[in-house]
Amino acid sequence: MSIWTRISEALQALANGESLTAVFDRLRSPPERSVAFTIAVIALSAKMAKADGLVTRDEVTAFREVFQIAQEEEDNAARVFNLARQDVAGYEDYARRIARMFQEAPDTLSDLLEGLFHIALADGIYHPKEDAFLARVADIFGLEEARFRRLRSRFVEGEHPDPWSVLGVTADMPLSEIRKVWRQMVRDCHPDRMQARGVPKEAVKLAEKRLVDINRAWEEISEARADADRHL
Repeated sequence: MSIWTRISEALQALANGESLTAVFDRLRSPPERSVAFTIAVIALSAKMAKADGLVTRDEVTAFREVFQIAQEEEDNAARVFNLARQDVAGYEDYARRIARMFQEAPDTLSDLLEGLFHIALADGIYHPKEDAFLARVADIFGLEEARFRRLRSRFVEGEHPDPWSVLGVTADMPLSEIRKVWRQMVRDCHPDRMQARGVPKEAVKLAEKRLVDINRAWEEISEARADADRHL
């Protein structure tokens, strides 16, 4: 059974007039979290689209890239998006329900926020309202500001993000400690680990850009240290 069929079943369980937020209170157990994760990204994407007042074709394309939506499943994905866009519940209510669901899994909340960054930047424009939206969602998720800045530096600060920010390390750290951080981040990108956190297999492509950025940051830092050592 595909993730989209399971999402359709979750939506069918909603009573007439019931908010989509009710889904987040029901899908709390680990086997159902991948469904909740997907609905959460779709729902918050819809709310974010309302934040800047525009849904571009690039954003829709980025959403499909993240979730690998088969053509026959597009209607199920669109239904979630439209329900969220029309729902009277605000995005903060959505974010609070999602935060409660994954309160013991901050890495999953970070994965979710990364998906939102990917979609927000798909059109090459980072709208101030999108920034405010994502910062507020991160705050509700309980993600530390440093983690939010690290995510934003990868997506927003141009095509060449600061390697120290990407790895969340400082220039005065020994290279051996930076290597440990890098290796742990690479391990955390493994699809098996991501799926264990509740990220559906349809969305593990989220890790591909992250892994590229992490490895590039490590290469730049290690090469810079090697150059510095040669000039001593």
